[in-house]
Amino acid sequence: MADHKVNSDDFKVQTAKHPNMASAPLRPHSEQSKDRLSKRLSTESNGTSEGGAGSSTPVEVTALEESFRRFAIHGDTRATGKDMHGKNWSKLCKDCGVIDGKNITLTDVDIVFSKVKKKSCRTITYDEFKVALGELARKKYKEKPGEEAEAEVFQLIEGKAPVIAGVTRAVASPTVSRLTDPTKFTGSHKERFDNTGRGKGSQGSFSRPLPARTICSTLHRSSL
Repeated sequence: MADHKVNSDDFKVQTAKHPNMASAPLRPHSEQSKDRLSKRLSTESNGTSEGGAGSSTPVEVTALEESFRRFAIHGDTRATGKDMHGKNWSKLCKDCGVIDGKNITLTDVDIVFSKVKKKSCRTITYDEFKVALGELARKKYKEKPGEEAEAEVFQLIEGKAPVIAGVTRAVASPTVSRLTDPTKFTGSHKERFDNTGRGKGSQGSFSRPLPARTICSTLHRSSL
């Protein structure tokens, strides 16, 4: 009984120090987990996910931003895709048809890149990338309003990826086709293939009878 009284007195002291303890009942662990899940889903619905202090990660990446990332990491294994240097910016404008040689040239692309990037940086971010495209759009589509011009340029880039140079492609040549077509072979070469163009192998090597002169000449040399 004495111990019970002591514990009761301690509880009263703790309650006096923290008056909210008596009024806030303990919640089951399952309800706490539900609260955390609801908070995370609510955060993601606003376009961010929980992480470190002040961190925010986009839930959905647009087609334009995806293309930006593809070109940003092209040829650079250390690139993160968050920024793009001038070489890949020029390649993007060339591969996606932004450069037309008339309204937009390579010089225009370089000038816009230097204009939008920060002076202390050698790369541009995604936001600066969109500003640069807006500059080129108004120059490329002079007859259209600004927003329509930007939309046109965005469509040129959305879903695109860098074109890999140096890939060898087979070129159709009538000369090569004629030399590799068994149906056009003549003489002993024709006898080496069947009607389907498939080689006969060793059977087709001597399928054609030798001329009598060749046989006589062979017998004469063997008798010497």
